Amino acid sequence: MEKTDTKLERKMTSRHLFMISLGGVIGTGLFLSSGYTIHEAGPIGTILAYAIGAVVVYLVMLCLGELSVAMPETGSFHVYADRYIGHGTGFTVAILYWLTWTVALGSEFTAAGLIMTKWFPHSPTWIWSVLFMVVIFTSNAMSVKFFANTEFWFSSIKVVAIIAFIILGACAMFGVLHMKGYQHAPMFSNLFKDGLFPNGFKAVFTTMLTVNFAFSGTELIGVTAGETKNPQTTLPRAIHTTLFRLIIFFIGSITVMSALIPWQKAGVNQSPFVLVFNSIGLPFAGDLMNFVVLTAILSAANSGLYASTRMLWSLANQGTIPIKIAKTNQHGIPMLALCLSMIGGILALASSVVAASTVYLVLVSISGLAVVIVWMAIALSEINFRKQWLKDGHTVAELKFKTPWYPVIPWTAFIMSLLSCVLIIFDPTQRPALFYMIPFIALCYAVYYGKVAWKKHRLAIEKTSDQHN
Repeated sequence: MEKTDTKLERKMTSRHLFMISLGGVIGTGLFLSSGYTIHEAGPIGTILAYAIGAVVVYLVMLCLGELSVAMPETGSFHVYADRYIGHGTGFTVAILYWLTWTVALGSEFTAAGLIMTKWFPHSPTWIWSVLFMVVIFTSNAMSVKFFANTEFWFSSIKVVAIIAFIILGACAMFGVLHMKGYQHAPMFSNLFKDGLFPNGFKAVFTTMLTVNFAFSGTELIGVTAGETKNPQTTLPRAIHTTLFRLIIFFIGSITVMSALIPWQKAGVNQSPFVLVFNSIGLPFAGDLMNFVVLTAILSAANSGLYASTRMLWSLANQGTIPIKIAKTNQHGIPMLALCLSMIGGILALASSVVAASTVYLVLVSISGLAVVIVWMAIALSEINFRKQWLKDGHTVAELKFKTPWYPVIPWTAFIMSLLSCVLIIFDPTQRPALFYMIPFIALCYAVYYGKVAWKKHRLAIEKTSDQHN
């Protein structure tokens, strides 16, 4: 197999990279699940949980920055884990990340179909789900530039919606716009009227996994590294804006929500965005937000299919799985990896219908924790990379992007990510995720090292056979 058969194209610009990293992170976690977090942790507790989450993500991104600028490779963090932690860990990280996005694909296509039935109540959900599958598959199959442009416009719609929400919400908070149910400007009274932590301080930590799930997708910057123009300049620029945009979009909108909606009324029955827009009297608020949420879902599916495809390509390119999966067409698209990831999404969708309480529940539990474990692997890879870099005779000054305050930042990122995994043991509803994840990780290692042992066994037999001949 010629090397060019598996070559990807560097077609993404800083404009694409900025929006892809932003689009990957702004999804249903913010538009829908944020209400649940406010209800569980209270207003101040939620703002604190999102602030801690934003800091953790930023620290991880600083670690990823040093790695991806020094070694801009597609499927980057699994390659780094393979190189600087261990081959079994690299394989496990790739499988976990592939599973995360594949399971997400199944739920995104269902959610998109359900939204369409609100506008077309007599049409079956599956028709819309199939239609969106075709759209997302086509977006990924055309070329990497076509995918990047599609994702740019999906993300732009979400960004405009959140900016509009923050501006209109702030106007309602300060009495510029009238808010139904209030005789005077609500200001910040809803944030404090039932105490700082109405459900106790522990609720802040038990919601951390939900918050981390909402932030998952930021690490997509690393996945795109191998297909980005001038990664040495575009990657650091995208990473440095991470904390700023997370504060503006997440903490800004959460603060507005918490100030306008009493925490007892916030939940998952209705998007907090729709609730606020309706209370302000914005015409067609429900339809507008359904359109934005539909865009967010399609954007997540678009990014998810891209990420899972590149993980398979990277595993195949390294020879961990058959090399033919890494083969690319004339547009630099690994079509077999793309088709396998799409089939994985369809199987996840099927399991949500056929075995929702068993297989699908296990898959969702594992994928919820997987991103945080990937973050831990990124931080540990960076620690080991820097040690190896200096051992090989290089200096820190030679690095084009340096993680500041080494080793404090990577160790802080690792420990905080680990704590967010462990602390869910105190939440009975999320506890099963931990119990499913541990045996799944053990299975991944067993499969990898079983394969290695089998390879060695085969080579030994072949060697013996050659000697006899």
